[in-house]
Amino acid sequence: MKNIKITIYSVLMFFTFSCTGDFDEINTNNQGFESSDLSAKFFITQPQHTLYAPGRYAYWRAHLIHVDRYAGHFTFGSNVSWWNDGLGYTYNSGYTDAAWDWLAGYFGDIKGFMDLTKTGAEFENEKMYAMGLIMKSLYYQMYTDIFGMLPYSEAGIDGNLTPKYDSQRDIYKGIIADLDEAMAIIGDSERTGSGVDDVDENDVYCGGDLQKWKKLANTLKLRVGMRALGAPGDDFASSTITSALSTPLLDASSGSVLMEKDDIIGQWSAAAYGDVWHNFKGGGSWSVGATLINQLKNTQDPRLPIYASPAVGGEFTFEISDADDQQRLDFLMGALDEAGAVYTATTSGNITTINVEEGQYIGQPTRLNSDIQPMVKIDMYSAPGELITQKMGEGEDVYPEIVLTSAEAYFLQAEAALKGIGSGDPQTLFADGIREAMKIWNISDGDIETYISTQDAANINTGTLDEKLEKIALQRWLVSYTDGFEAWAVVRDTGYPTELSQGVSNSIIYELGTLNGDYPQRMRYGSGAQSNPNYTQAVSEQGEDVQATKLWFAK
Repeated sequence: MKNIKITIYSVLMFFTFSCTGDFDEINTNNQGFESSDLSAKFFITQPQHTLYAPGRYAYWRAHLIHVDRYAGHFTFGSNVSWWNDGLGYTYNSGYTDAAWDWLAGYFGDIKGFMDLTKTGAEFENEKMYAMGLIMKSLYYQMYTDIFGMLPYSEAGIDGNLTPKYDSQRDIYKGIIADLDEAMAIIGDSERTGSGVDDVDENDVYCGGDLQKWKKLANTLKLRVGMRALGAPGDDFASSTITSALSTPLLDASSGSVLMEKDDIIGQWSAAAYGDVWHNFKGGGSWSVGATLINQLKNTQDPRLPIYASPAVGGEFTFEISDADDQQRLDFLMGALDEAGAVYTATTSGNITTINVEEGQYIGQPTRLNSDIQPMVKIDMYSAPGELITQKMGEGEDVYPEIVLTSAEAYFLQAEAALKGIGSGDPQTLFADGIREAMKIWNISDGDIETYISTQDAANINTGTLDEKLEKIALQRWLVSYTDGFEAWAVVRDTGYPTELSQGVSNSIIYELGTLNGDYPQRMRYGSGAQSNPNYTQAVSEQGEDVQATKLWFAK
């Protein structure tokens, strides 16, 4: 069926973007399609995939070089890596442009689908149009949380080649309005139509289930409202949250919205981590961050063996030439101690030998510089779990992309209740969120319940308000593993984990970069943005176009 789906999609893409004739005039064609066989359903798969699984070039540069590492989930900079782990903390226009060009270019994909389904269009279908509004909202929430001010209200207007940049506050309000419109259109409907007008499996987010789409929209609305809460000039977040809490959200019955990978499309159009891991030699070697591993280990989190692989371990030799080298070695040994690693160390003259037992989960510290890189032995640290790095096209499961989780819906409700906006018992909501978060990774019910009943990390019945909010933030950060965009936003919005948000200062160990050690608050606009004369006004209003400029939601 997927082969048929992609074939039809390719043919229809040709007709839509290469021909100017009316579809009503097409009775047959040499591929054997009749007008009654055509539907906008064949145009939804591509913009869905492109938003969460772009081609390998963007996947490598936007995900791995930037957000996954800002999130503290993955690290570069081992002795076999092409780069130190400071990559991305020092501005590089080529890498930044790859992320910018992908996201700026994506607008045409979603606009194309909405133009096909809007009132009066060739494939007019208000339910599919509503899906387009929600996809546009998912896109803009990700896009603005990366860069800040963007062309929004004037984007896509015919003849306007220089749309204004809207404030993040106004983009958030626009997203909320679009989500409300989409939910109103969907109403009680369950499908987009019958026969060829039912998007069915071509919808790789919700399988054509409109009520799940509605819950997705409302959960995104809650996320945006909670993120905006307390930002300068916020005059809508509280009412948005209250409205969202009064309508069904993603929950245990609906499950999360996850996008399964499609082997047919291929890595150059829709990539996965495994494509980089196996096909980008040297560059495709990275470790799991120490902050993440230690959080999982310290709380006996059953997701640990899925998120990460045990370190190979072995004997590692270090030649110390000066006091700086000794400080670096002391730092690495201290990181082993913090991880609770079992190892021995012996020193003879200026040679230190460390033996690390195999099979341990040991994370690599984040943001290490080029001076310490030769001492960062890749076999000393945990690689991502096999599910994450599974090569495409081998018939084995590949992790799905996270669109939005039911776990986050529960975590946001728990946070709202703690802040006096929502109702419900915070602990019950929090525990339900943990259950949903672990179900994504097929953790057994028994392991889930043991974690909830025994770990302080799963208990917000006691402690100060800040301590409770920290636990919720950490669980949101954990459930966003492989979704670095959202995990990075959680760190910037909440300040947790503090080990990441506080930045770094020791230049002997860390790469301070153009940020001078600060935690990255945004990505710089791509080079193409400056061709719009409104770019200057955006920078004037938002702040200098650098990675350290805080975005509206994080101020």
